[in-house]
Amino acid sequence: MGTLTKYTLGFGLSVLLTLAAFFIVWREVLFSREVLISVLITLALAQLLVQLILFLHVGSESKPMWNLAALVFALIIVAILVGGTLWIMYNLEHGQMQTQPDMFAEENIFPTP
Repeated sequence: MGTLTKYTLGFGLSVLLTLAAFFIVWREVLFSREVLISVLITLALAQLLVQLILFLHVGSESKPMWNLAALVFALIIVAILVGGTLWIMYNLEHGQMQTQPDMFAEENIFPTP
């Protein structure tokens, strides 16, 4: 199990990485959108590693195969959720971009004078 020092280090690194990402977006430190996205992804991966190593103790357990299987399963679920969400949002945007026919015009519900 972890010690208080490891948990404190993990908490400090997590807060530092979160504040760094927040500050970069808030103050618009980077001007290029591509650089901003790549830096945020790098900070997110660093945050993931800190969480896995210092809080979840991945790699230091006696039966690492079960933790690896659970981690892979969780990553698959997250990929399905994120991919499905992006797919739905794209289809909603695509549906809203099309012009809708005026359904009242054909039925003369509201005739024009």
